[in-house]
Amino acid sequence: MKSSNTHVRGDTFAIRNVTVVLPDSVLQDGCVVVEHGIITDVHAGTAPDGAIDGNGLVCMPGMVDTHNDGIERELMPRPNAPVPMEFALRAFEARVRSAGITTLYHGISWENDAKWHRSVELARRFCDTINEYRSSDDALIDHRLLHRLDARDGDGSAALREYLEGCRTDDDFGASTPLVSFEDHTPGQGQYTDSAGLVSYLMGTKQLSLDAANAEIQKLSIEREQNKHHRITALEWICQAALAGHIRLIGHDLATPQEVAEAGAWGAYIAEFPTTLDAARLAKDNGLRTVCGAPNVLRGGSHSGNVGAIDLIRAGLCDGLCSDYLPYGMIAAVATLVADDVCSLPAAVRLVSRGPALTVGLDDRGLITRGMRGDLVLARFTGRIGQVVATFSVAGSVADNDTLLGM
Repeated sequence: MKSSNTHVRGDTFAIRNVTVVLPDSVLQDGCVVVEHGIITDVHAGTAPDGAIDGNGLVCMPGMVDTHNDGIERELMPRPNAPVPMEFALRAFEARVRSAGITTLYHGISWENDAKWHRSVELARRFCDTINEYRSSDDALIDHRLLHRLDARDGDGSAALREYLEGCRTDDDFGASTPLVSFEDHTPGQGQYTDSAGLVSYLMGTKQLSLDAANAEIQKLSIEREQNKHHRITALEWICQAALAGHIRLIGHDLATPQEVAEAGAWGAYIAEFPTTLDAARLAKDNGLRTVCGAPNVLRGGSHSGNVGAIDLIRAGLCDGLCSDYLPYGMIAAVATLVADDVCSLPAAVRLVSRGPALTVGLDDRGLITRGMRGDLVLARFTGRIGQVVATFSVAGSVADNDTLLGM
């Protein structure tokens, strides 16, 4: 097998001579058999004729990424240099599958914000393009949508509501239930309860001086306060939809007991990026599933000065990790957690596979066991470094695995 990353797309294959990461243990000299997209056998020793030789690599489930913002950046790789959306989607797909991600939720921002090149019309185009590609024979992974709503953007609220009503199903909390993140990035709450983190972020991303960053925050605070009524209007239909089970609602950047309580009252099912240990613990106590950022694990802490994901994992307060802004951070987080003795390899792998899958209602994947979807990853781990060598996805049509692997 080539040492560089390779993607395999097909629905029937077998892999032998691998260390298989099972739900709670590892299987040496393992063989995994996939037939018609489903894992039909996992055992040690002998393998079917034609099985792919995994050369002793670690075999783990394909990773499930519930929040990734990369498609927006892929569309505009340089300022004023946009590329066609169809090209951007396929180019970004190549990035994430090389990182071992076989199920991806694209973060789509429903807001009109020229500073970040966002608009509700662009959001609609993203959704249409992704849905069309997902249903084609060309998609190499399972593409899905994470609808991100700016709480104080009236245009975004109206447009998202119209979009969701147009694609509504009765599959309450099933795999097709729309995933919606209600986000309020007003200074002084959520991720930026302590405005020092926002000051640092603006200085780094916009190359502002300290005084200029503080002035920007003051201006932003005034603008956000003037748009507070849009938040109230949005919550009316958001709560109704969430409590009825028509959307799977995310409480984003929960920081205080009050914010956790509010999210619970809204009908939220997920607490994404809780910023304090107390908020994460209260969210779990109230039945919310918690999601943390894989880059936070890799870096050893939050870039905003909030609670570290590793601290939440040690406390049993993290149900799953997402890549957020760094696709390769998922496999890196697994390596870091194991190397730093935070948890075992099976436990670390569950945080990027089964845990996220259950959070978004995909109970058919994320484990290497009979009956599960046959998305698999071959990887090697060297200390705190994780490297994806091959990605096997059952998305799309059957392919010649030997040809694709270059064997």
